[in-house]
Amino acid sequence: MALIATLPGAPLDIIGDVHGEYAALATLLHRLGYDDRGRHGGGRRLVFVGDLCDRGPDSPAVVDFVQRVVQEGRGHAVIGNHELNLLRGERREGNDWFWGEGSHHDRKFGDFVSVPAARRAEIASFLGSLPLVLEREDLRVVHAAWYVPAVAHLRNAPSEATLAAQFDHWERVSDAAISDAALRRLVAEEMQHWGALLHDPNAEMPMLHGCARSDALWQMGNPLRALTSGIEREAQQPFFSGGKWRFVDRVRWWEEYTDTVPVVFGHYWRRPQGSAIKAGPDLFGPIDATAWHGPRGNVFCVDFSVGARFLERKPTGVPGQATKLAALRWPERTLIFDTGEMHHAPADQDQPLRPVLDISRWKGNPRT
Repeated sequence: MALIATLPGAPLDIIGDVHGEYAALATLLHRLGYDDRGRHGGGRRLVFVGDLCDRGPDSPAVVDFVQRVVQEGRGHAVIGNHELNLLRGERREGNDWFWGEGSHHDRKFGDFVSVPAARRAEIASFLGSLPLVLEREDLRVVHAAWYVPAVAHLRNAPSEATLAAQFDHWERVSDAAISDAALRRLVAEEMQHWGALLHDPNAEMPMLHGCARSDALWQMGNPLRALTSGIEREAQQPFFSGGKWRFVDRVRWWEEYTDTVPVVFGHYWRRPQGSAIKAGPDLFGPIDATAWHGPRGNVFCVDFSVGARFLERKPTGVPGQATKLAALRWPERTLIFDTGEMHHAPADQDQPLRPVLDISRWKGNPRT
């Protein structure tokens, strides 16, 4: 499959990050009018924004369903950073369902279905065939960020280019930038003085400019990483998040998006009804949970934190109270949750272009 693929002209149901929550997906599909094979009587098509797996109780079932509807021509999906982690062989919290190594880090997620070792190659082959971008004249779909240089690189890539080949190419470019001798010396000096305090939230941590530049180059030097895990820039000051001091900010790229074509994406753990199920700042700030955003009001994040539903399965929790799996119906712009709520989310695209806000940097964990 091409790295940039074309969406069909049919009406679409764009589903946010599923994160192995197969029961939530089955419920949402029923509410949307699909059968258990992803067929819709009205000819609608499913679109998944990536992060199909990890954290939830049944990642294999989610991947199997999406693989079936994609291969049978009833659905489409882009690759997310969690799928990319698997393809890169990276062991991360929540993905031991694939590796079967008994990682103690995954115990907090509760019981989960593991995939047989004999199926790993098949799953990896399917995930590696997914595009990074889906588009048609009236819509763009990407996992984390519509990053113009990255999309341009994909458009200019050879027709036979694969995801793995492109990622490896840009990883070498990124590594070369980070390997600059002067930068490495600066980072080494900073680590010698401050490295032991990186995980101390009470440390009086100065801004480590070498670390900041290195982290930003690592993230942005590979355009495929930017598309799947977001845009980052050097921070104005250090901040503590995710158990360590950080020196790059996650960018609210949608505040800088001025194209007229709407973009739908996931990745960023939007909070339904303002519920703070995940630690850390809310990148959407005062934006209503069902509202579009950006200067043209034509950008929409459809990830509503279902990846944290494992927390609600604990004795004091109520599954679905603060986490939702969402679908955005296109072109109707109707938002439907697995828990039954329905909202009309009209775009603000007919409004004059608002000034681009000077809030492109926001502190948060840059490794979602």
